[in-house]
Amino acid sequence: MNSVPALRVERRFAQTYREYLEARGVWQPRYRVQKYSDGTVALPLSQNCLPELDLHTLKLTVAPGSSISIVYIQTPTLSKRERVMSDNDKLVKALQELLVSHGERWSEELREDVPHCWQRHGDLVLIGEGCFLQPVWKSMGLELWQAVAHGLGCKRLAQIGRVSGDEFRTPVVTMLLGEDSIVMHVDNRIRYEFDVTKCMFSSGNITEKLRIASFDCSGETVVDLYAGIGYFTLPYLVHAGAAHVHACEWNPHALSALKRNLELNGVSERCTVHEGDNRQLRLCDLADRVNLGLIPSSREGWPTACRLLKRDAGGILHVHQNVTSSPPRPTGPAPLTHDASSPGGGQGAGVGSEPSQKSDAQREARRRWAEDTAAIIASLLCDISGKPWRTSIRHIEHVKSYAPHIHHLVLDLECRPR
Repeated sequence: MNSVPALRVERRFAQTYREYLEARGVWQPRYRVQKYSDGTVALPLSQNCLPELDLHTLKLTVAPGSSISIVYIQTPTLSKRERVMSDNDKLVKALQELLVSHGERWSEELREDVPHCWQRHGDLVLIGEGCFLQPVWKSMGLELWQAVAHGLGCKRLAQIGRVSGDEFRTPVVTMLLGEDSIVMHVDNRIRYEFDVTKCMFSSGNITEKLRIASFDCSGETVVDLYAGIGYFTLPYLVHAGAAHVHACEWNPHALSALKRNLELNGVSERCTVHEGDNRQLRLCDLADRVNLGLIPSSREGWPTACRLLKRDAGGILHVHQNVTSSPPRPTGPAPLTHDASSPGGGQGAGVGSEPSQKSDAQREARRRWAEDTAAIIASLLCDISGKPWRTSIRHIEHVKSYAPHIHHLVLDLECRPR
């Protein structure tokens, strides 16, 4: 396999550069990003873009202050999408053979009824609903699931439907092949063990977990208000070096997995697990950092987060939210630093990793959400402490998109008493 040109950047700027390169058609999606031990990554590029690539202009346009260079990946690895396409071909072949053995004919209509994506957790594959609906599949019983497992190279198979409407957002999962629903998933050398029929696992949050892993939280006390099975709690402990994490969770199944995962990763001694509704949490005035990793909105947790921050020094809130793009306001950009006594006052701050190619509507929606959130939290802090606070936007991180106009964002908000 020939070497592939790539843009080597610091990991914290990788998503920003990737979005920029993708928008300009110079990203090479066929290959995986190459990671290096010094905290940098190499983003594969199209060969024909090199003559027109001006690194100085690129750096100033996308992420001033970053460091970039052109390197060549000598042994490139196919991207997840390319591997899934190969797996899809294997799946189709296995299903075609099954149909032939039953005297049935393959058709494009049946191809459309085959899943095109799935989640893989060790030897278990989780497929979505809306597939294998044609009558011919119904007659094949267990043979169908055995053929699917053979095509996908797994031993266990499960299907996930819509998330249930209970307060724990329990996944509706049916085991199709195999009885044991406990799986092990490894991300960035962190092990997550959980029951796929009881707990959600979002693979799309990997970029945020990597970002947290890059933080320096030495000596810090962190509170994770929505810990789940430890999606963000564990990166704070394993990689970011937090002195102690208070992990809050009320789903009994997630709590069981969380405690197990803390032990698996050898960090139990630096974590206190709080069971139940975090709004009833009795802790206060101890956190250097609070993680609010709940979507579509973590707003109900804002008062709790404000009470948790250290009264004399303040700290940082990481606020998650699904934000919908809307038409831009006619007025110019407002300041991005807020004072509890004057929510519109203060010095302006950057919008973090917003690439220049983002539409005006997206930029405006994100900025407006960040400003409103900063002002509300400044007011909450003032009410709780009885003195004014300054809230400054440090960064807005795009985690993933749910629809063309709905985006999972994280606001890094610095909060300091005045």
